[in-house]
Amino acid sequence: MEILALVIGILFLLVLIIQFKMNTFVSLILTSALTAILLGMPLTKIATSIETGIGSQLGELSLVFGFGAMLGRLVADAGGAHKIATTLINKFGRKRLQLAIMLASFIIGIALFFEVGMVLLVPIVFAIAVEAEVPILYLGIPMAAALSVTHGFLPPHPAPTAIAAALGASDGKVLLFGIIVAVPAAYIAGPLFTKLAEKFAPSAFKQKGNLSSLGEVKEMAPEDEPSFGVSVLTSLFPVILMAITTIYKMTVDGGTTPTKNPSMLDQLVAFIGDPAIAMLISLLFAMWSMGWARKRATKDIMETVENAVKSIAMLLLVIGGGGAFKQVLIDGGVGNEVAKIFTNSSISPLILGWLVAVVLRVALGSATVAALTAAGIVAPLMSAAGVDPALMVLAIGAGSLAASHVNDAGFWMFREYFDLTVKQTLSIWTVLETVISVVGICMVMILNMFFH
Repeated sequence: MEILALVIGILFLLVLIIQFKMNTFVSLILTSALTAILLGMPLTKIATSIETGIGSQLGELSLVFGFGAMLGRLVADAGGAHKIATTLINKFGRKRLQLAIMLASFIIGIALFFEVGMVLLVPIVFAIAVEAEVPILYLGIPMAAALSVTHGFLPPHPAPTAIAAALGASDGKVLLFGIIVAVPAAYIAGPLFTKLAEKFAPSAFKQKGNLSSLGEVKEMAPEDEPSFGVSVLTSLFPVILMAITTIYKMTVDGGTTPTKNPSMLDQLVAFIGDPAIAMLISLLFAMWSMGWARKRATKDIMETVENAVKSIAMLLLVIGGGGAFKQVLIDGGVGNEVAKIFTNSSISPLILGWLVAVVLRVALGSATVAALTAAGIVAPLMSAAGVDPALMVLAIGAGSLAASHVNDAGFWMFREYFDLTVKQTLSIWTVLETVISVVGICMVMILNMFFH
């Protein structure tokens, strides 16, 4: 019954958006309510579940998105985005731009959550695409692939870190194996997949992207533009702050922030590395480097900041709506129903871990929830079969990325930023995530042959 309710809910959502052209946020909330009723949730609890879903999705993201949009707009308005774009094009040439973007996104993605990386990189990727006169998706796909593999495979991201703790795997080993799995997955789902996507979804590559949140990428006289170094430093300031925290935790604290009696330094490093605080500090730096230091009046800077926030309002609501749908599915017991299907299975533990995570991901939307639930189901089998815990972490991580669709916030982010239809997003973003998942499990099985 739960699985049937999920299928009806997804079909209802697609009909509302594609057939009736209804606003995406309104459609998501209507679908959440209908699915909750079909799942047999008490009517008095439905509104609470929807509110919890929106709140948990937007709690931190609203700050990160808001500050990120302001930061990106300040860099674009000061001519910094144009400076970064022209310098990278001159340095790498048009032919190697995809690899340059993929490598930069991979490095940045190690320190940042997927959503934060997307918010920070989209303005720069858009600026480079406009300047190089290539389709926005031509660079957007490698960027998304690189950010996605770091999110699914590499600590300190929430899912791999939490599963490693649950399964007793070493964070260092997961990181090492994770890079071996992530690099080919990013390349195949990025530059290689772009060539295929251009053939089966050519209309998507004609889209200009949702540039409203970025303002116009201003081209100025070279002497009026900020330097390349200052532009990059401003854009990547949050990355630097979060990277400091990540390195500190992994080297000084052995991978965790001490819960008992943390020192003043422990607290300070954890504070500046929190995504919301890192973005706030970075925004203040951007106001100085792209504003006051360039003799811009405070009134002008604040106008830029306000325009940036106005343009992301609907994007935030849509992501919140995705969170509501996800929460209804979790509260309605869809995850428990999936877990029952896989008990007493005799498949290889690694393949089973991947399969359970795939089904949970399709059912629930959240990669982190899918991964943690799958870890709980396969942990007893793993120890009995003598599988390396680090490989099991990566198998589950690969499964948790598969087939992102309408119940996942990442799906709506990709759609809104690249200004695609739901159908185009399914044929590009959903396939891209599935390619990463399949390549991921194949790489894990190859590693298992050598390290079993």
